[in-house]
Amino acid sequence: MKKILALVLTVLLVLGALVGCSGDPNKTDAPTELGMSKSPIDEVELTVDYEVPKDFKIGFICLHDENSTYDLNFLNAVDTIQKTLKLSNDQVIIKTNVPEGDECYVAAKDLVDSGCNIVFANSFGHEDFMIKAAKEFPDVQFCHATGTKAHTEKLDNFHNAFASIYEGRYLAGVAAGMKLNEMIENGEFKAEEAKIGYVGAFTYAEVMSGYTSFYLGAKSVCPTVTMDVQFTGSWYDAPKEKNAAEALIARDCKLISQHADSMGAPTACEAAGVPNVSYNGSTIDSCPNTYLISSRIDWAPYMTYIVRAVKAGAIFDTGWCGTLDTGSVALTELNEAVAAPGTMEKIQEVSQKLISGELHVYDTSTFTVTYFDEATFTNTSATTDADGHVTGYMANCVFDENYTPDTEVVSDGYLHESEVRSAPYFFLLIDGITLVG
Repeated sequence: MKKILALVLTVLLVLGALVGCSGDPNKTDAPTELGMSKSPIDEVELTVDYEVPKDFKIGFICLHDENSTYDLNFLNAVDTIQKTLKLSNDQVIIKTNVPEGDECYVAAKDLVDSGCNIVFANSFGHEDFMIKAAKEFPDVQFCHATGTKAHTEKLDNFHNAFASIYEGRYLAGVAAGMKLNEMIENGEFKAEEAKIGYVGAFTYAEVMSGYTSFYLGAKSVCPTVTMDVQFTGSWYDAPKEKNAAEALIARDCKLISQHADSMGAPTACEAAGVPNVSYNGSTIDSCPNTYLISSRIDWAPYMTYIVRAVKAGAIFDTGWCGTLDTGSVALTELNEAVAAPGTMEKIQEVSQKLISGELHVYDTSTFTVTYFDEATFTNTSATTDADGHVTGYMANCVFDENYTPDTEVVSDGYLHESEVRSAPYFFLLIDGITLVG
């Protein structure tokens, strides 16, 4: 398996040399003197009521390896379900560093030839090659994280999966907003100077949904906050992510978050003494003075769900979206040495409102849109009232090659993210957010 101690230590030392920071981003048992406390939201216990046959196999295809925080989080879920389901090493086959090209199809075919009953790929660009394999091998179930095409391909053996991670990012944003309030109260800057920075990978709906929900969470408790977003054009590039964070800090951003998969941004924050909200795991061992909290998708509930279905020969969701309730949306432990007083209680309060439906992340009364360039945002069509509040939003959910807006997703006063399909389709630039690169 991927978590052999010697290998992990070697990887972390190499990563530390590259980006000036070392440690396991998913480590959650940090010493109490560093200020860690429990997660603000309760962990959902993973239980199974079935046994897996000895001849059952499941294969995983990862874009990168443990060096990527996204892939490490995914691999940790693999490790969890292997232990929970009591699968032998022969029953779990993992392929890492598989590019978003025909190499994915080759890897999937190899996993089928190795006897896998399920093949699960973890990156957006793997999708077309997984579909190709699914058509060729109808007796094997192919699952794909973050994809958009399963509901239109209508293959019995191809499935998309995601989670309402925008809710996790919103909660992390609440922690960020409370930290800004504390810094304002301490006289570190004025309320109108409360600006956060965000390192984004690509201008995909997944990234835009993520940074928008994070911003709205911060704004819900710090109403004067604004945000600058810097893109890197890569899911995983430590130097680019570090440079982007440093550029945002130079633009007077008081706190940094990210949707990118290296330690580049947290490293820049620790060096500059700027609070940081990471993604996919805790960085407290590396950055104890600046790490605040992190949101992540826990893939283990979905993995146990698909194994149960395949074992039983049952049909399962074409597009599955996990939630806070299913334990698929998770927060790491809060670093109370950095967090503002009351953050734990506030996140607990807000999370319960999200679960009950009392609160919706994309409540259209909480944001406005005054800039809308259809030449740039080609796969949406929005309408607003005189004040800029969104009254209608035609999202591209069918996902044709022309990105044609096809589905109305605003009703009951909020935009219904990840309900028509599991992958995000939020693609609006709301007021308060500036794209700087």
